[in-house]
Amino acid sequence: MTDDPVAAAARAAVGHLATRHSPTLEAEVESALHTRGSERQPDQYFDPVSLGSLIVSIASLTWSIYIGLKQKTLNPTPDVLARAVRVELRTRGDATASQNEVTDVVVTEIIRAAGDQG
Repeated sequence: MTDDPVAAAARAAVGHLATRHSPTLEAEVESALHTRGSERQPDQYFDPVSLGSLIVSIASLTWSIYIGLKQKTLNPTPDVLARAVRVELRTRGDATASQNEVTDVVVTEIIRAAGDQG
């Protein structure tokens, strides 16, 4: 497991998403990682303006849900984790099509960062 699985997953997600989105996505993610937690309240995880912030926000949410699922089952599957993330996003009123794409990529990278095969 890496020291910061959220950062590792967010950076890895950039590799999957940058070609279909902004060429500055890597810089946006690094900026969002740098400011993570410094100006946001814990329940404020979604910034609709920046894809970089979206990736880091979903990575943080996914990591939190992943840790909770790990307490119930040894290796939560990517499908179970993705579903739980989507449910949480919907309950907060933040579900969008672009979030589904980011969620799929981030779930894979969180599991990889945690060292699980999923």
